[in-house]
Amino acid sequence: MNVSEAASVWIDTHCHLDAPEFAHDRSLLRESARQLGVAHCIIPAVAAANFDTVRLLAHAERDSYCLGLHPLFVAQSSEQDLVQLDAQLALHRHDPRLVAVGEIGLDFFVPELNHGPLRERQEHFFSQQLKLAKKHGLPVVLHVRRSVDRVLKYLRAEGRGGHVWSGIAHAFNGSEVQALQFIALGFRLGFGGAVTFERASQLRHLAQTLPLQALVLETDAPDIPPHWLYATAQQREFGAAQGRNVPGELPRIAAVTAELRGISTAALAQANRANACLALPGLAALLV
Repeated sequence: MNVSEAASVWIDTHCHLDAPEFAHDRSLLRESARQLGVAHCIIPAVAAANFDTVRLLAHAERDSYCLGLHPLFVAQSSEQDLVQLDAQLALHRHDPRLVAVGEIGLDFFVPELNHGPLRERQEHFFSQQLKLAKKHGLPVVLHVRRSVDRVLKYLRAEGRGGHVWSGIAHAFNGSEVQALQFIALGFRLGFGGAVTFERASQLRHLAQTLPLQALVLETDAPDIPPHWLYATAQQREFGAAQGRNVPGELPRIAAVTAELRGISTAALAQANRANACLALPGLAALLV
């Protein structure tokens, strides 16, 4: 089964369709992805300023959205943004296209966010948003970069008392032990363009060996381009352009993942759909 034969079965579980990189041709690239079989995109918010944008875009494109405050934006976020998030989650609680709180989490890759007040601020915002997800009965879409153990600690702490988590640890890049801990807590793990790089041996091993029911597929467009779009710093210095990652790349990323696992793309598409609906239960009603 080739990419085009998998029409209307792919779900991109993490796509920043509202990004400025798509401003001039957003509807065209979304339609192009649809023609390639990407039937649905999940669009996470990153700041209070784009809550309305992702909601309206999800409705316009028949996709779904998440509301949350991204850890890379905490320096510009305020306590009032948490109040606004709470209010928006309440206001749109009956909107079937609102499927999660996200993108939330911790990022210790960026040096200035990894110590001092900004690290403390990240952790505060993450903890408060986990509380809001519990309050509103929503799954969470997690940003976990160089911070897996700390994210797991907060999930366990906020889950005390019997709360059952669901959601996605997007762009997962931890160890096998850490992967199994997320799975045990009720999460699926997002795999995207990074898995297409042969040098990403540990990530490819996980994509190959973790239980199929633990995986979901994503592009994180316009971020994390697959290897066929990537230009190194040296290549860019000599004039090579960095390719633009778009949701239409998902079927090709999926084909690489299916080959790693030794299964058909049809089987992977079916699993991706089922797993996405388990991670984000509100999604199922949108895919009928």
